[in-house]
Amino acid sequence: MYLKITNAGVSINEKTILEEINLEIKEKSHIAVIGRNGAGKTTLLKALINNDLFESGVGEEKFNIFRSGKFEIGYLSQFNNINENKTLLEEILSVYKNIIDLEKNIERTEEKLANGASEKEIENYEELLEKYKLIGGYEYKKEYSTALINFGFKNQENKLISEFSGGEKTKIAFLKMLLSKPDLLLLDEPTNHLDIDAIEWLEEYLKKYPKSLIVISHDRMFINKIANIIIEIEYGKSEVYHGNYDYYKEEKNRRYVSSLKDYEYQQKEIKRLQSIADRFRYKPSKASMAMSKLKMIERMTKLSPPEKENLKTFNIKWTEFKESGKVVLKVNNLSVGYDKVLNTSSFELIKKERLGIIGENGTGKSTILKTIMGIIPKLNGDIEFGSNVTIGYFDQEQKTLNEGLTIYEEFKSKFPEMNDFEIRKSLASFLFYNEDLDKKIEVLSGGEKVRLELCEVIIKKPNLLILDEPTNHLDILSKVRLEEILKDYPGTILFVSHDRMFINNIANVLLVLKNKEAKYYNYNYAEYLERVKEEEIILENKIETKKSNSKPKNLKSNEKKEIKKIEIEIKKKEEKIKELQSSLYEPSIYNDYNKVNEINNEINKLEEELLELMTKLEEINSY
Repeated sequence: MYLKITNAGVSINEKTILEEINLEIKEKSHIAVIGRNGAGKTTLLKALINNDLFESGVGEEKFNIFRSGKFEIGYLSQFNNINENKTLLEEILSVYKNIIDLEKNIERTEEKLANGASEKEIENYEELLEKYKLIGGYEYKKEYSTALINFGFKNQENKLISEFSGGEKTKIAFLKMLLSKPDLLLLDEPTNHLDIDAIEWLEEYLKKYPKSLIVISHDRMFINKIANIIIEIEYGKSEVYHGNYDYYKEEKNRRYVSSLKDYEYQQKEIKRLQSIADRFRYKPSKASMAMSKLKMIERMTKLSPPEKENLKTFNIKWTEFKESGKVVLKVNNLSVGYDKVLNTSSFELIKKERLGIIGENGTGKSTILKTIMGIIPKLNGDIEFGSNVTIGYFDQEQKTLNEGLTIYEEFKSKFPEMNDFEIRKSLASFLFYNEDLDKKIEVLSGGEKVRLELCEVIIKKPNLLILDEPTNHLDILSKVRLEEILKDYPGTILFVSHDRMFINNIANVLLVLKNKEAKYYNYNYAEYLERVKEEEIILENKIETKKSNSKPKNLKSNEKKEIKKIEIEIKKKEEKIKELQSSLYEPSIYNDYNKVNEINNEINKLEEELLELMTKLEEINSY
């Protein structure tokens, strides 16, 4: 596939959203589109689906859309019509219709070949097997099984689609789209609401994705791992960077510095040439020289000063801060959940600590925060706050916001003691100005709602921040700014997040939820990952050591004889298997399907007997 867009713009309701888009999508391009909230990233994806939305841009090049080859585009909204009457497995298997149809064809062919076959029929059979291999026939079951487990659908294959929640149905539709492997896969913030395990599975899947993909994401670690091209949308224009996110950050700065130097050098040169012309233009002997300098200026392609990066974001200064006591929160044997216990935890939160809670979806991370806040009742255990603790709670579902009010009315209802100037100043610090204040909460974007709630939480200057997924819907620059604010925060933080870079940059202690257990770790996320890796290596080494040391030094005489006998049998069977496998390449055999089938059956039988002998040998050695 190949798609090239040159100097394209997009207008919606007579408002220009994108004004100069240039991009090229080749086979196996893995592109990440980044930019501020409202920059037009989602609009770009919609225009790639429906090219009629594109119009001529403001650039100097001619507007053009060039497509080569037929290619299927996959976008989540196209996959939302899942069949409510099917089971989860039936719905997922519909993606693999071609493989399953071929599988049935192979089975039918094998039945026919069992009764004798011509050379042409055997060739046809081999072609079917080769095609089956090429389209992923030997891997597809493992692929969808792993995907279902990592997306939280373990042991739910026979559950009807109608029995899943709305959010689960969206995840199922998302999985269907991924596994269908369209030629061009379009993903709009795919990591939102996925837990870390699911994000890591998705990363690995997309890294190996055999076709082209474009993803919009604000997850820096995710972008860094899957993208080989970054397209930044800023001021309605696209800028292409051939590399991952780390490369983009360095290259963006390098380009700005280089462009600024070129601009400043040209301005200096124009000023020099103009000075010479002004000095000599009225002297007859120098007039021609002066005119040549003016012509040199005219012939120059004038450079514009490089646009500075849009760094406009929210801000707050931590002044008039009331300190809490040393111990901020004690949680002892706290069981949380609704109709059943999701997890039980015990931990102590000390002043200025930043405790991050991580774990799979459904393990009760947000439930711990809601229980601590008294929103849902505890099932067991104790919660005790320290002295002088004031709390600021951020709810990822934005239930603290009144959808029917305007931004101004909402803020005024929370801070009735503030005058008009103080309200406007507070809201302006989180990028809400003038006409923004009359917007109803219900029409705000996800990012705007997050900013408003953060404003309400932070303006109170609490000494304990309890934050439930505060980075959801924030663009990269806003995430970075929030991290800076929280690093400067003089109080204590308890938070839940799936953003690994945010967790690593903020948390200095962790609570990890797994299998209804909550383990406390007195170090940050990077060290936690290192420890987990070390533990896995130690466990593997122990298993290997146990295997190598499993043979006892002192065996009884009859055991030694039995071992020797088994070892001879094992050697015989291994040699026989090798001999039979070699015979399959003889023309008199591989041209006779019945003989091939007979030999393969014999090999399978010998392998089963070999496994039994090895198991028996291991039992004697480990007795």
